[in-house]
Amino acid sequence: MRLEDEIQQKKFKSERQKAVINLLYTSGFLVNLFSNKAKGFGITRQQYNVLRILKGQQPNGASVNLIKERMLDKMSDASRIVERLRIKGLVVRGASKKDKRSVDIGITEKGLNLLDIMEHDIDSIESMFHEFTSRELEQFNSLLDKSRTKSIF
Repeated sequence: MRLEDEIQQKKFKSERQKAVINLLYTSGFLVNLFSNKAKGFGITRQQYNVLRILKGQQPNGASVNLIKERMLDKMSDASRIVERLRIKGLVVRGASKKDKRSVDIGITEKGLNLLDIMEHDIDSIESMFHEFTSRELEQFNSLLDKSRTKSIF
């Protein structure tokens, strides 16, 4: 559905303004969809993100700082998320092999199993792009990357 119909706005100041609003609206749509999928498995989308980061680090663990750097939601409290995952038995904390003052976080078998179980549901979100060709998706990704290259801050 067109953005104009979704938010019931006929005119925009410019195509740039429409692009920003469209991106924010679509981002919110995806975040809500993803959050609902994750909630069905008893975790948040941020917790899912941390589990995916830790799975990618295997067989090594990861420091909380590394997790923070790689998280999609930069405003998340990685320490709190890790603690909630630890309580659920999805991650473990242990002394770092590289730095005795640091703690490494690792994903447990239970955490890996949860990711495996969730895979089909999470992958179904990609179906929103089934009408796109591979070339269109490459261009779309390139345009999104390009939009982040010039910081306004």
